[in-house]
Amino acid sequence: MILQRENIPNINQISTELSRIIGDDRSNEIRQFFTYYQQCQAGANEIGTKLDNLDSEFQMRDNHNPIHHMETRMKAPQSLVRKLAKKGYDFNFNAIKDNIFDIAGIRVITNYLNDIDTVEQALTQQTDITVIKRKDYITNPKPSGYRSLHLVVSVPVFRTDGPVDTPVEIQLRTVGMDMWASLEHKLRYKTKVDSAKIEKYGDQLKQYSGELNHIETQMQAIFEDLQEN
Repeated sequence: MILQRENIPNINQISTELSRIIGDDRSNEIRQFFTYYQQCQAGANEIGTKLDNLDSEFQMRDNHNPIHHMETRMKAPQSLVRKLAKKGYDFNFNAIKDNIFDIAGIRVITNYLNDIDTVEQALTQQTDITVIKRKDYITNPKPSGYRSLHLVVSVPVFRTDGPVDTPVEIQLRTVGMDMWASLEHKLRYKTKVDSAKIEKYGDQLKQYSGELNHIETQMQAIFEDLQEN
């Protein structure tokens, strides 16, 4: 299993970007945000450690690693400001803390479908984890065909003045779902193509999503049969 930490801006980068967006005169807001941003990053690290430990236990106990790999990411300041505006808020610390719960995110890529439930249950039954939100796009895919399980959990982060509960977004999906989602994201957000081509490939991807789910269900059954021997 590989734990990747990607897209984590450093303090100088965040400071420069926020100063440009909200102005140098709001230095107190920037300082508060720095502190909270680092706290959220620590929360993602806590979740990553928990998942890594669980995966090792499953390997020892069941001779199977449910987690293929994990990726962490921190929301960029520009994206944060856009999300605040979309929700109808100006940039201020309280608006961020009370309304934005995905500053820190960790994507968990599993080997098989049932591994998603296995990982979710093992993580959320821990006494210091609280589930804030849960959206099951596997049972109920998005209209595009997107499938994934989204969780927002709260985990205590231990600071110099004591523990503080911190939100972290977790996305759980199979390798196949992740491949599909990466292509769909590239189609809709990362390429400059005409609308007809987007519609054409969008329809194909929606069809492939169902086919992929059927294939993964069959592969799950083969895996379980082999595990019994």
